[in-house]
Amino acid sequence: MSFPMVKELLGQLLKKPNTNPFPAAQLPPTITGFLEKVGKGEASISPPVPTPVKFRGTMTYNRETCIGCNLCIRVCPAHAIEQVEGEKKVRFYLGQCISCGQCTEICPKKCLELNEEFLTADADRYSKDLILG
Repeated sequence: MSFPMVKELLGQLLKKPNTNPFPAAQLPPTITGFLEKVGKGEASISPPVPTPVKFRGTMTYNRETCIGCNLCIRVCPAHAIEQVEGEKKVRFYLGQCISCGQCTEICPKKCLELNEEFLTADADRYSKDLILG
């Protein structure tokens, strides 16, 4: 019996990586030292990149104008929206949202909108910062 996969696997294990070790190759030895250099004017921090026009960032939800039609729940491909039990309102899980914008297009009251914010990293996908509603 021949196992061509074993030959390929051993070849890959012994090869050097073809990728650039970014960002490790460009990082300073210590972040604190780098920030001290920035304070002295010896180094600079890159300015933030401007957000493009019509950028689809995180969801904003105006709970007061929501009529609870649940159309947003039906069209959400990521299943990031659920109905709040006992209320005619919805809850958004930003950690699950793929920012496709389908819910904003179907909402008859326009209480949903994608803003320019996109930095939503969190260790807990169910933290209060990543849930709207």
